[in-house]
Amino acid sequence: MDSTKTLTFRDNSLVPIWEKVRSGTRLTKDDGLALYASDDLIAMGRMANEVARAKSGDSVYFVLNRKLEPTNICVLSCKFCDFAVKPDSPEAYEMTLAEMLSKLRPDLHEVHITGGLHPKWPWEFYIDMVRQIKTQFPNVDVKAFTAVEIDFFAKKFKKSHEQVLRELQAAGLRTMPGGGAEVFSERVRKELFKQKIGAKTWFDVHKTAHRLGIQSNVTMLYGHIETIEERVEHMLRVRECQDETNGFLAFIPLAFQPGNTGIKTRNDFTSAIDDLKTIAVSRLMLDNIPHIKAYWVMLTAEVATIALSFGADDMDGTVGEERIAHDAGAISPMELAKGKLISIIHDAGKLPVERDVWYNPIAIYPKPEWSVVSKMPYLNSVPFYNSFPEYSNLLKLAPLAPRVFGKLAAQGSVAAGPMSLRDFMSLSDEFEKLDYGVAVKGKANSVLLFSKYDWAELSGKRICISAETSTSVELLRVLLENRFAITNYNFFRSLKSLPSLYADYDAVLLIGDEALQKAHSGGLPGFDKVFDLAEEWCSWKEMPFVFAVWAIRKGTPENARKEILQSLENSLESFASGVASGNIFPLPHGQKLGMSEAEVSDYLSQFRYRFSIDEHAAMAEFEMEFESIQPRVEQAFSLSEGF
Repeated sequence: MDSTKTLTFRDNSLVPIWEKVRSGTRLTKDDGLALYASDDLIAMGRMANEVARAKSGDSVYFVLNRKLEPTNICVLSCKFCDFAVKPDSPEAYEMTLAEMLSKLRPDLHEVHITGGLHPKWPWEFYIDMVRQIKTQFPNVDVKAFTAVEIDFFAKKFKKSHEQVLRELQAAGLRTMPGGGAEVFSERVRKELFKQKIGAKTWFDVHKTAHRLGIQSNVTMLYGHIETIEERVEHMLRVRECQDETNGFLAFIPLAFQPGNTGIKTRNDFTSAIDDLKTIAVSRLMLDNIPHIKAYWVMLTAEVATIALSFGADDMDGTVGEERIAHDAGAISPMELAKGKLISIIHDAGKLPVERDVWYNPIAIYPKPEWSVVSKMPYLNSVPFYNSFPEYSNLLKLAPLAPRVFGKLAAQGSVAAGPMSLRDFMSLSDEFEKLDYGVAVKGKANSVLLFSKYDWAELSGKRICISAETSTSVELLRVLLENRFAITNYNFFRSLKSLPSLYADYDAVLLIGDEALQKAHSGGLPGFDKVFDLAEEWCSWKEMPFVFAVWAIRKGTPENARKEILQSLENSLESFASGVASGNIFPLPHGQKLGMSEAEVSDYLSQFRYRFSIDEHAAMAEFEMEFESIQPRVEQAFSLSEGF
């Protein structure tokens, strides 16, 4: 986020809050209450939108998914629920496995399963449900069972939460939804859902899931009897848990649908103003949650569209048959097709990004007149982007890790960005190389091999490779084979980054902010040795190493090309001026990684962003080394099922 950006306020009480936000200072409970108390909705929206853009650029995510609710029969009788019924109700239903499978398609990326707590279904039925979905539809990731359901399974089948989750994970469970959180208030729980688990059990289940590598979402049901203070306290508890586990993918404010519950609220439905304010406050308070979801099923597509300018960066997905909210009176359509979702996101001036269950981009859908620019989401790349236009009719920024950028560039949907050197070597016929990039001569401090062994002892070892890398993994291969004469090694490409999953490996290659943060926080537990790959290359070759080179797709419209080049030049000039004057605009980014101003300045000073003959010679040298190992038997990547 541009720390120099100023906004116009009608409510001056928001000014110190904005100063905190743009300096990277965490907001307090009083700040959250002040935001809710303010009538300056537009300023709140602009603040939240700036935070969202700093995290996601112009991207808004969606997924091709299907909601499955296997049964509405439930042992609980929660006052706010219009979905659940007893077994003898004429509205009761139970789906067979065949019926569930018939609702799915091979082109889906996610199936979202929640439902009633059935009194008679055996444990094997749930395991078989997940296993058969993964067997019949291997490309469909299973996001299933709220913490309420996990706790119910544990009690009913006399298992621990961890046992339940491990067995579901082995069957194919990948992530968990965030339902059942409601509002983390014991007062509200006793009044509306006293039979249901409270905050402690909810967090216990999700912390256990995160420890096992099962990431999840977290919700907040608002607009019933909760107070504004209880909403803010709910967010603070979520933020505290995320500090501990880093396992939440998205926060989802759910507008209460009163239906026939008989619960007295201020209005039949939450107002659009309340919805938008809650989205904005969520984005501002939850600085450590990657995504805020505008759940169109409850908000309506119209309000969700506006929410994309109030801090939300995710529209959920196509959903299919959703019954829980609609049984309570939700007025949104039962299914939103992919084309409609893309159109809604376009109407908000945003870039539609189709994702998987972990928010890895699968495809990008720009308007024909837009050129997509990759915004590498690392501290060492912040200097490139300060002068790119905020709202451009030509350029749209998308935060893409190096390997993802390479894949999307090969698909033809990205026009420019700091491309991984390895990917540029493959795509040089389609892209023009510029004299900008990310290079270093010496330590990079953010391309690190955390290892239990010295280099000479890595023969035959299992090495976990970050999902984000495209060049660094090839640099590691070159070092292993050509410098240290090690050809017997096994790489495992991770699909997500959770430290709890690294212990089974002999070494772990991390890049970017994750590597930098681990190094600054004392390393990776259990891995006593840390090797900086750039330092290894530079001491071997006595030349810099180039990790990424700015490239523009050949045939990019000239007006877009000029804007990209001018923005790059202005950004690097601004960065140099800031360094000279002591105003380092990437500082807030570094502070979020736990770095001081001096550490940020020292880290960035190592990089070369403008290329000379030395960097071009280094690129040629790496290409020669890389090609020399290709005739040998390549090490195949395998996807560890725990990742």
